[in-house]
Amino acid sequence: MKRKGKIFLLDDEELIISVLSKTLKKEGYEVYAETKTDNVINKIESWEADVVLLDIRMPGQNGMDILRDIKKDNGIDTQVVMLTADDNIETAVKAMKMGAADYLTKPFNTDEVKMVIRNIFEKEDLKQEVHFLRKAYSEAFEREFVGQSKAIKTLEENIQKMAQARVSTILLTGESGTGKELVARHIHKLMFRADSTGHAPFIAINCASIPESLLESQLFGYEKGSFTDAKSGNKGLFELANGGSILLDEIGEMRPDLQSKLLRVLEDRKIRHIGGKEEISFDATIIATTNRNISEAVNSGEFRKDLFFRLSTFYLHIVPLRERTDDIPLLISHFFSHYATKHNYKTVKGFSPEAEQTLISYGWPGNVRELKNLVERLVVLEKEDVIQPAHLPKWVFGQSIVTDRPLADKFILPDAGISLEDVEKDLILQALEKSKQNKTQAAKLLNISYDTLRYQVKKYGIQ
Repeated sequence: MKRKGKIFLLDDEELIISVLSKTLKKEGYEVYAETKTDNVINKIESWEADVVLLDIRMPGQNGMDILRDIKKDNGIDTQVVMLTADDNIETAVKAMKMGAADYLTKPFNTDEVKMVIRNIFEKEDLKQEVHFLRKAYSEAFEREFVGQSKAIKTLEENIQKMAQARVSTILLTGESGTGKELVARHIHKLMFRADSTGHAPFIAINCASIPESLLESQLFGYEKGSFTDAKSGNKGLFELANGGSILLDEIGEMRPDLQSKLLRVLEDRKIRHIGGKEEISFDATIIATTNRNISEAVNSGEFRKDLFFRLSTFYLHIVPLRERTDDIPLLISHFFSHYATKHNYKTVKGFSPEAEQTLISYGWPGNVRELKNLVERLVVLEKEDVIQPAHLPKWVFGQSIVTDRPLADKFILPDAGISLEDVEKDLILQALEKSKQNKTQAAKLLNISYDTLRYQVKKYGIQ
């Protein structure tokens, strides 16, 4: 059972001490009670109290002075709730300004005490969770961007500069699998790590996976009755991102009329609900990503030139893995250690120099994501001590995975050509249907990892 916490009681009234001790112990807290102020600071510190319930009027030493000693520079890591018979609001305000977490006015009931204590611990748990998530984001960034290549070092330097300047708009370009969303989250973390609330929002939306008819209402929000299904009003994602960041993933897929509205939002930092008349201001960093060659899209008229110029004031290009091959051995080693620990597999000890060289020579169309998935697969499935070239999949050597199939079983490319994305989406739908929507089984049918399937399902907006 999880320890609920340690509470230090300091009050000169024996009855209050007795009642509070019984109540809090019954709730599962550890309780230490004192009626005198002798050496109290050392007692609180040595007992490592999570919360101190402190009476303001104590004989020998005033409770406000004790609070000041607890909260002084490099003070004790504890939360303080003041107990007072004085219902003067000025006393409470002074205590809160000095660092008290809350206060209780005598006479109080035990339910009120339990609620105040519970709220304090919930807030502390939330702070720990925020700290954990920030650390996780940081570690995730380091996992994905292991490397000593010039490209990675330059990327990290530019990320630091843009985050420090808190630029309002950033464009991230790069192929699928290079880690654009990870960079976006890392930028957000760096920008808002000093945020006093710890709750700067990060809102992400994939512009390619949301139907065009819904994307505008998702971004800008809508008023009740503005369209058939608008039974009530709803805030847009720009509003929800106020005070933080919004990630517009795959912005290159956004339709032209919506691009025009986005340009206005970038210029004015205001949005208007669908069906609404009022302009709503917001303050958020807008991070856009695309895996398309955006310059070609501009030249072909698929992407607005003025929007491109507005977005590209601050841009970061994440180079494909094939252009930083010096980092591949470091990434292999890092992913190997990570997945060997994660899955508790001790059979495979590492990669042979020949296998490593083969992976360095491979083109990596799926970039770091593809390398990470392959290393995990090898760690889990192979039984030999050392990964050899023979253990690597055929496509790493440039061989077709269907070369040994009969001609009748091969897919014949029609003269008119096909949409590779349509074929890929159709195969995913067939695999999900065959497996009765079991994603693990569907991934096996397609000979891809579960994570890759999840990405493709998200990419194509498959429900």
